[in-house]
Amino acid sequence: MDSQIPAGAAAAVLKRSAPLPETAVSVQGPDFDKSVSLQDLLNSYETIGFQATSLGKAIEIVNRMRNWRLSDEPVSPDESDDYTDPQVRAQTRCNVFLGYTSNLISSGLREIILYLVKHKHVSAIVTTAGGIEEDFIKCLGKTYLADFNMDGTDLRKRGLNRVGNLVIPNDNYCKFEDWFIPILDIMLEEQKASGQPWTPSAFIRRLGKEINNEESVYYWAYKNDIPVFCPALTDGSIGDMIYFHSFRSPGLIVDIVRDIRALNELSRKSRKAGMIILGGGVCKHQIANAMLIRNGADYSVFINTGQEFDGSDSGARPDEAVSWGKIRADAESVKVFADATLVFPLLVAATFAQN
Repeated sequence: MDSQIPAGAAAAVLKRSAPLPETAVSVQGPDFDKSVSLQDLLNSYETIGFQATSLGKAIEIVNRMRNWRLSDEPVSPDESDDYTDPQVRAQTRCNVFLGYTSNLISSGLREIILYLVKHKHVSAIVTTAGGIEEDFIKCLGKTYLADFNMDGTDLRKRGLNRVGNLVIPNDNYCKFEDWFIPILDIMLEEQKASGQPWTPSAFIRRLGKEINNEESVYYWAYKNDIPVFCPALTDGSIGDMIYFHSFRSPGLIVDIVRDIRALNELSRKSRKAGMIILGGGVCKHQIANAMLIRNGADYSVFINTGQEFDGSDSGARPDEAVSWGKIRADAESVKVFADATLVFPLLVAATFAQN
């Protein structure tokens, strides 16, 4: 038997490595033999690898978003007179645009989103119809934990609507109708008196005022004058109620044109702009498209489980948005491939909740 190691095999297996740069970061996880606080644990994510490292980068980017001030940058020769005063520059912050899908309001992330809005950590919100109505519905009735494997036919017979592993009694939607329809009557009369149609954001602001409940995200958006945009306002129970109302009392008009102007102008006038987007679809692209008006966002954090192989915008990584001018080429951006209910609480704990 030949005792000589084949040279080709040895060369293939024992191939020498090129030297790594001195800036290379080694993989390192948390050491639970030591006392590890929540903040220590979250700090360790940066060097764990895989999506933990993406989350660590997201935390870093969000902290940059929230800490940026115009006073961090030198006054340019062509600076507007509105921004030359040192105090004004110190108070001019990055505008944070938050987007999320309706299922996240159905989940316990609602309370985290409420915290951000209550404490004015975001400048604008974009969501879907369900992301609006489920907040108000939760003020009128509970959503319950359930199971992904519950039988749909049986649930339908029992008047229970499933959202993943949550269930919402259909009675909650009946309570919503009883609360909502009289408000539509008043809004229609106000529109006729003023001659001014509603916009989705004004519509939502009015509902936030009417609910008058501190458990509501949109109550706090109303109180803090944070605009909430919903381009697909009729795609849900709100649309059902508007549909029924249109037979009895036709004439209500909701103007989306004024809202797209308001959202785009808010983006255009932002000295710095950051996106935090949970999920995909309308809320993701509407914010990203608004960023195009200012030649791209400065900071971007996407959290979703979408994949890009089908060409969907929902699954697209930030680099695709760079190609469209929706994220700047020199921006700080990351996509965390994860269920937002798992990682967004950690993200907020390590950033906004630190104040």
